[in-house]
Amino acid sequence: MSHVKIAVFPVAGLGTRFLPATRSVPKEFIPLVDRPLIDYAVEEARLAGIEEFVFVTSLGKTALEDHFGAAPELERRLAEGGKTAALTALRRSRLPEGSHAFVRQDQPRGLGHAVSLARRVVGNRPFAVLLPDDVIRAPRPCLGQLIDAHEREGGHVVAAMEVPRAQVSSYGILDVRQQTDALARARGLVEKPDPSVAPSNLAVVGRYVLSPCIFETLARTGPGAGGEIQLTDAITADAASVPVAGYRFTGERFDCGTVAGHLAATIAFAMERPELAKAMSCQFFDHATGQAAA
Repeated sequence: MSHVKIAVFPVAGLGTRFLPATRSVPKEFIPLVDRPLIDYAVEEARLAGIEEFVFVTSLGKTALEDHFGAAPELERRLAEGGKTAALTALRRSRLPEGSHAFVRQDQPRGLGHAVSLARRVVGNRPFAVLLPDDVIRAPRPCLGQLIDAHEREGGHVVAAMEVPRAQVSSYGILDVRQQTDALARARGLVEKPDPSVAPSNLAVVGRYVLSPCIFETLARTGPGAGGEIQLTDAITADAASVPVAGYRFTGERFDCGTVAGHLAATIAFAMERPELAKAMSCQFFDHATGQAAA
């Protein structure tokens, strides 16, 4: 059984990269194939043994509460109409009553600040943080892999992947002191360093398993890169007293916070479904000639 039972989902962002779509639709509800982005992160958490869900939201995000709650009238209509597939899909997104909480972030002060707002709900327990923009396709849930590593290591464990040196300025980067197989024990993290001084090219992506001691550290962490309270700064500050490690997860990460990454994920996930893969093949390829369709 997992020792980590609660997860935090920071979903207060405005999604400006997807304007004008996000003018009226929260970014986390942009569809990936036929499910909203947030569903993928929540499902990953559930498969990893998470039982409590904390959403850090902002003004205008009340649709989240409706999405994860029961919809008895809609379910009744679907059942009466014999639309079993749609009914199953609807029920798949429902969270058990009492299992989820919503915390408001009034000002966009950074990921570290958003995580700190979950303190009263999380309490003195280890917890996960999942960024829905990062969709990870893996044979075993990425979060489950991190939880296993955290059970062995304790402290703070973050999902890590190698990126080209030229891209390190877009990520939090691990300052690695020792590497053993998939685990990279670190002195700390550097937020968006210049490639010429970056301590490695091992980047942090949107999955974390954290000790509750991070809350005390966040409370005294000032603004960092971009004038925001950075979670990476708090993790680094804790490295003097608790283990900090990056785990090279098995899986493929899609950055759905960008239009290009979202498009790549849509194609990849659609091609996993036989009925969609066939339709896409017919749409884009001329099977008589084996060439791309005009």
